[in-house]
Amino acid sequence: METKAPISAMAAYNVFQQNCPSRRVFDLVGERWAALVLLALHGQPLRFSALRRQIEGISQKMLTQTLRALERDGLVRRHAFATVPVTVEYSLTPLGDSLCEVIEGLRAWAYANAGTMSSARQAYSQQRP
Repeated sequence: METKAPISAMAAYNVFQQNCPSRRVFDLVGERWAALVLLALHGQPLRFSALRRQIEGISQKMLTQTLRALERDGLVRRHAFATVPVTVEYSLTPLGDSLCEVIEGLRAWAYANAGTMSSARQAYSQQRP
C-alpha cells in the first residue's frame, strides 16, 4: 500500500528545513528501536513481554519509551484489559500500519543489500590502516 500526499500537502513541507514537522517522521524512523517495534506489530497485536522477546537486545526501559513515543505520535494503540494483573496489548493504528508498509520496503532493501554493504565495509577497512 503506497500512501502519497496530495501535491498541496507536499508543497507545504520541506524536510530540509530545521523546523519542518515532517522531520519528526524522519527522526522517528531513524531511531534505533522504533522501526523494529513497528515491524514486530505489523499484522499482529502483541503484549509487552512478547515484543521484548521478539526484538533481541532492547531493554525494558527502551521498549517502554519507544512504545510511549509511538503511541503519542498516533502510530501504536495501547489496550489495557481489566485483569489481575492488568494485561496490556499493543497494536498498530491505521497510521502506524501505513508507515509500516514503507518500512517493510526498507527491510526488503536491507535484506537484498546487506551482503553488498558488508563487503564494501570490509574493503574500506582493508584500504585504511
